[in-house]
Amino acid sequence: MLSLELDEFMVELKEGSIKNVGPANKDATAKLYDVDGVDVREFGDKRVKLAFEDGAGNEIEIALFPEEAEEIARGIEMLEDESEVFE
Repeated sequence: MLSLELDEFMVELKEGSIKNVGPANKDATAKLYDVDGVDVREFGDKRVKLAFEDGAGNEIEIALFPEEAEEIARGIEMLEDESEVFE
């Protein structure tokens, strides 16, 4: 399931093109639940891409610098040691 929340968001659709309407102060939050597939791969010269997909074909991709990916890996290791989720 993909949950998408858009704040202050308005676009104009004209002749097949999407154009921003108004100021560029838009915010968005995307959440993907019930993930069925996970992929980790190199992205460009210096980043790591995490890709998550659910059974309905919704996908979220996140590109991280190595330091950020290492921080996520450390956080998962801490959860493995301390959380009941991994039991």
